[in-house]
Amino acid sequence: MSNFFGTIFTTYPVKTRRALEIMPGFVSWTLILFPLWGSFLFPWVVAYFILFFDVYWFYRSFSLAITAYIASRKIKSAERKDWLEIARPMENFETVSHIVIIPNYKESFEKLRETIKSLANQTFPAKRIYVVLAMEKREPEGNARANKLIREFKDKFGDIFATYHPDIHGEVKGKSSNESYAGKQAYGRLVTTGIINYDFATISSVDADSIFDPQYYAYLTHSFLSDPQKYSKFWQSANVNYNNFWNVPAPIRIISFFGSLWRTALLVQKDRLVSNSTYSLSLRLMHEIGYWDTDVIPEDYRIFFKAFFSKKGQVFMEPIFLKTSMDAPLSSSYVKSLKNKYQQERRWSWGVSDDPLFIKWWFTVPEVPFFRKTMLLINVLIDHFLWPVNWFIITIAANIMPFISPVFSRTALGYNLPRLAGFILTLCLIATFAMLIIDFRQRPAHQKTSKKRQLLFPLEFLLLPVVGFFLSALPALISHTQLMLGKRLEYKVTEKI
Repeated sequence: MSNFFGTIFTTYPVKTRRALEIMPGFVSWTLILFPLWGSFLFPWVVAYFILFFDVYWFYRSFSLAITAYIASRKIKSAERKDWLEIARPMENFETVSHIVIIPNYKESFEKLRETIKSLANQTFPAKRIYVVLAMEKREPEGNARANKLIREFKDKFGDIFATYHPDIHGEVKGKSSNESYAGKQAYGRLVTTGIINYDFATISSVDADSIFDPQYYAYLTHSFLSDPQKYSKFWQSANVNYNNFWNVPAPIRIISFFGSLWRTALLVQKDRLVSNSTYSLSLRLMHEIGYWDTDVIPEDYRIFFKAFFSKKGQVFMEPIFLKTSMDAPLSSSYVKSLKNKYQQERRWSWGVSDDPLFIKWWFTVPEVPFFRKTMLLINVLIDHFLWPVNWFIITIAANIMPFISPVFSRTALGYNLPRLAGFILTLCLIATFAMLIIDFRQRPAHQKTSKKRQLLFPLEFLLLPVVGFFLSALPALISHTQLMLGKRLEYKVTEKI
């Protein structure tokens, strides 16, 4: 079967690629417009579709609250353990090393310095941490900034050095190509020369604003050494936007709130957990699969699926029950901050551009366990395909049907549809209230604000219908449409001050 589909993809490479690129946008636009055109043709089907979708959203809301609660409890438990003392007696503890790749372009010195400080303050011996500042050669100030950081931290780590990624024909400028260059340079400098042991090393992709829990690398070391499948593992902590939570505009804070809870909840959802933003994996696995791809912008999902299919499905995610705190977009003005958040959502939602390749691999790569590869793909496709759809269906679909089909609105189902939909979505407020409590308890004490502001925070959720459209649904819909039309996204750095 794989050979059959492989022949099709090989014989018609452009047509199959374009068909798969059109599919996400086609599905999104079809579902978004379904309440409009469907109300003329079969309003009963549309009504039941809207109710089904609202029930699905109810399920997703409570599922998020429950899994976020479970994960937060596990995080609290893990934070109380001394992971260095647990890991130290293990065989080969003294051999383990960690390579940290920090890709950056026009990041501020202060921002990078805070990230590197969080690495220097790890309980795990910093002399066995190797920091790679992955700079872009085209950035004029990059060399001076890197040298300044290297001078300050040169005595803290086993090594800290910079790589300067040149503009290479055929590559897409962005995080993935930069990391790939830096990873290969680090391998040559650290492994080929025998400085670190290839079999007992991890490599981490680290966003420039990541502030690690002090025990992250001690926990990672324990997980690495205790795992018989260590060479087929990725490790993922809870990436939360707590660094500047109270400093960003309210619309960005709302999106960051849900994003932090979502990424926390994923830690206990097994095959729904895929590498995102800042993550680690065995160096051997990274080297064997050829590092990050250079022809894409989003790299986190891509590298996991690349490893998964390269290793015939024998690659797994392992949670690190600790928080890695990051910045939400913040610029010099309110409007610029909102623009930055919009651009960030555009870049994240451009991850849908990887779906055609994931689908192709699903069809063409042989000997991959069918059930697992199918569940992984379905989870990703649902998240990506419904990203721009959710807002339209749960916010306006039930209320526009009476205007489009007044005859149907006089039936029992048509009359009660807005009320039933409203009731189901109102019940979701219970889950939202639970999420507020979970988030409040999870946020570090020093990052909490006055009691008055915390009490007023739930009122900011009144902005959710507007925020959900402009900072989630709209950028995702544009990304889907852009991919459908065969256009590409230009990488733009998210400003964070």
